[in-house]
Amino acid sequence: MELSTDIKISTDPIFNRISKVVPEIEWKIHAPLIHKINKLKKDKNAVILAHNYQTPEIYHGVADFSSDSLALAVEASKTKADIIVMCGVHFMAETAKLMSPNKKVLLPDMKAGCSLSSSITGEDVRLLKKKNPGVPVVSYVNTSADVKSETDICCTSANAVKVVESLGVKKVIFLPDKYLAKYVASKTNVKIVPWNGTCEVHEKFTAKEINEIKEQNPGIVVIAHPECPPDVINASDFAGSTSGMNEYVKKNQPKKVMMVTECSMSDNVQVENPNVDFIKPCNLCPHMKRITLAKILDCLEKENNEILIPNNLVEKARLSVERMASIGR
Repeated sequence: MELSTDIKISTDPIFNRISKVVPEIEWKIHAPLIHKINKLKKDKNAVILAHNYQTPEIYHGVADFSSDSLALAVEASKTKADIIVMCGVHFMAETAKLMSPNKKVLLPDMKAGCSLSSSITGEDVRLLKKKNPGVPVVSYVNTSADVKSETDICCTSANAVKVVESLGVKKVIFLPDKYLAKYVASKTNVKIVPWNGTCEVHEKFTAKEINEIKEQNPGIVVIAHPECPPDVINASDFAGSTSGMNEYVKKNQPKKVMMVTECSMSDNVQVENPNVDFIKPCNLCPHMKRITLAKILDCLEKENNEILIPNNLVEKARLSVERMASIGR
């Protein structure tokens, strides 16, 4: 199938940028969709936000802003667009709605969930607070609006330690990721009361796998996400949020690197760092991969899959996210 002149003019610069990570045979399918989406979002005054785990054709092709959860939440609060399309998972779309309650927030696939978010409910948090009276609750942003409404302050992996220490207390309830909780506990003297949630992508990595890759690739730099098990972080050279990992590669330009996180992250960072050789583990997030160009176009055309949050949750839940955003990184 030959692409029309209009499509080629609008999409060739994108393909030239990402051709190392997107095969040309796939581009013939992606390009017409990218062309339509980019035209339609202008017509509808829509903005597309994409998480770092989105595929390159979304991340580099149609997103107006691409980053980690914290930056996406901040960007959602600042946008002047009428419509926000969140290319991520459900809790991210909910967070965007909390930060922009008067905007129409759309999620291309309503089944795009998260193992961390689904591991805990607002009722679970209420029970935790009863068992630990007076202890403040810090919730990872990977939680539902219901959980956020029971939370004192949210955090991301980028600012979790800073958020915990900002409270000036000796003990906090930290949920839902048990591995991020252990990581935070290792970086602070604050006692952490954890929840037993995990990320289904990051918990699959093992220290044995990391050490084998190091043996096979002398001099490789391994950077891991704090949602990984502690032995994986210990076997790595650096641990940080998705934005922290991205910045590490940009700043240090290692000859060879492995990013211990979701598969598409390496593709997206490689585009911006062409002189770095990436060894790519391929643990895919099945939820992130539910978001496709075809679904983005469909939800933007129909304006369906709108995120709606009960009024009784909005104010309390938004406050916990605003506190997180005010602390920053």
